[in-house]
Amino acid sequence: MEDFTYNGNPGRVIFGSGTISQLADEAERLAVKRVLVLSTPEQADQAEEIARHLGDRIAGLYAGATMHTPVEVTTEAMRDVEKLRADAVLSVGGGSTTGLGKAIAFRTDLPQIVVPTTYAGSEATPILGETENGRKVTKSDPRILPEVIVYDVDLTLSLPVAMSVTSGINAIAHAVEALYARQANPIVSMMAEAGITALARALPQIKTDAKDRAARADALYGAWLCGVCLGSVGMALHHKLCHTLGGMFNLPHAPMHTAVLPHAVAYNQSSAPDAMARVAKALGVDNASTGLFDLAHGLGAEMSLVALGMPADGVSDAVEEAMANAYWNPRPLERPSLEQLLSRAARGERPLDGG
Repeated sequence: MEDFTYNGNPGRVIFGSGTISQLADEAERLAVKRVLVLSTPEQADQAEEIARHLGDRIAGLYAGATMHTPVEVTTEAMRDVEKLRADAVLSVGGGSTTGLGKAIAFRTDLPQIVVPTTYAGSEATPILGETENGRKVTKSDPRILPEVIVYDVDLTLSLPVAMSVTSGINAIAHAVEALYARQANPIVSMMAEAGITALARALPQIKTDAKDRAARADALYGAWLCGVCLGSVGMALHHKLCHTLGGMFNLPHAPMHTAVLPHAVAYNQSSAPDAMARVAKALGVDNASTGLFDLAHGLGAEMSLVALGMPADGVSDAVEEAMANAYWNPRPLERPSLEQLLSRAARGERPLDGG
């Protein structure tokens, strides 16, 4: 076995059904008394209902979270933090709300409790991506990692199938890149393969029966594993491209990741053969990139970036931006190949076999 370094991130995880009933106990354990509840506008009612488990610890609700964590939204939420004298935040929802909670914690070091309702996985990472002036910038800091995650399978039973699919593929992307990250190690790789396997098994079952509790639990467990992977090692080409596209064109987060992932994997396939073999094994297919495309497309995901809102003539500008401040990647970034990658993703075409 090769030498490796593994850093485990601290954090408390409560997993099961009906676990939101433990929110007051978790707040008590953190010794917090004034919790600001966060959500998107669409989930405000659900967030209020879940937050009732906190009892008299609710300081207020800020329901303005939005995708890609714009700094102006964080600035607005910070006013509520100060006005309400909040000593903790409760983030209810997917990656948009979790991102806002992280942004607040980065600025204040307030403790975070997260109740995920999607398979985003970002709740398990010390990574924050913020958007300002059309650019999405990521940072990693111990303050960003939530203190408590409460996974309640019951909350995912109503997650629409289409959102379940793209959210799940987005989670798979975390694990895929962890397998060929520069800091890859056998512990994280083991979790990554298990996370991909769980999600690849669960998502088709969820499409068949959205109320399948066992499949929902499998998917939520897989998403957590994939999130842990992202939080433990670095990111590469896939995440750089998605951060670039999200910042420039404000594309929907999970569907964008779903459309880009097979093509990023195809680009790296020949440069990370062992990682790709593990991805293919976890998917139960012969080829990682086409297997990912077929999984997502077969479950009804939109695979065209243009259909998701990307300008048809935006490929060159996006490649230039992505190369300007690139993440490490197992294969060097080559402009013609990257333009081909994004052009195929823009059109929703199947990835080239092997890049």
